[in-house]
Amino acid sequence: MEIETNQLENSFKTEQNEIPKFYSKKAILGFSIFFSSIFGGILLMQNLKEIGMKKEAKTVLNTSVILTVLPFLLAWLMEKEVSTYTFLVNIIGGLILSEFYFGLYIPKEQIFESKKIWKPLLISLLITIPLFASAIYFA
Repeated sequence: MEIETNQLENSFKTEQNEIPKFYSKKAILGFSIFFSSIFGGILLMQNLKEIGMKKEAKTVLNTSVILTVLPFLLAWLMEKEVSTYTFLVNIIGGLILSEFYFGLYIPKEQIFESKKIWKPLLISLLITIPLFASAIYFA
């Protein structure tokens, strides 16, 4: 059993021979729900780039862009308010990113350190606060 654990630790170390630092599944889910799927997708994309999975990172980013545009498309097709679908699609998008893609590309046995979310949180707030303020001001 100890040999298997050592092999797992060694197989997931980065080129610098360190355990990779990733944003956790909870962080990806939270950013997807409270901001939008593109924010969670960017965090997961950074995780994948950390371990050299650039092609998979592009797939995740493309999926998160589609999941971000989806509520607007649904609202337009059904002639409803965007807010009706946004939260639901953000939850679904967050689950797809954190459960499906995270589990697909990063095995459960992956040993990693959790990255702090303060920098992405600050960036996300700096992007969304002006958008909300302008939406309220111009509404």
